[in-house]
Amino acid sequence: MEFTIREAVAEDMPGVLTLIKELARFEKEANAVEVTVDDLVRDGFGENVLFHCFVAESGSKLVGMALVYNRYSTWKGPIIHLEDLIVAEAMRGSGLGTALLDAVVDYGAKKGVKRINWEVLDWNEPAIAFYEKKGARVMRDWDVVQLDEKGIRNYLDKL
Repeated sequence: MEFTIREAVAEDMPGVLTLIKELARFEKEANAVEVTVDDLVRDGFGENVLFHCFVAESGSKLVGMALVYNRYSTWKGPIIHLEDLIVAEAMRGSGLGTALLDAVVDYGAKKGVKRINWEVLDWNEPAIAFYEKKGARVMRDWDVVQLDEKGIRNYLDKL
């Protein structure tokens, strides 16, 4: 199946949200997605752009996406974070994941970043093997740390 990789436009956000929800189901977190199409349009294409997105299209359907945003490393300088690289289940094994990762790496190189970061679930062995095959280093001795909205409120309530 043929596909095209391109930069996302605001009109792609309903399809992007569909892919995000597909990933959430795959990660056994189907009810965790809170972001809306309006949020994605505002945050990706509004006055204060918070992310950059690439989409993969096959025919007239979105079948993949990669979403990145700027970060800063105190050790390295400017970096980008790959929040999600999603390939629709029907397109896995088609080369689409490679094409999306190629677009992200090219984007990072053109921006002059020193590093591209992302996380992968420790049980997602196909994704880990894919990233390692591409030359990425999976740092298994690091743990992800988060404060969600409730955690932020609880933290501040204790100050």
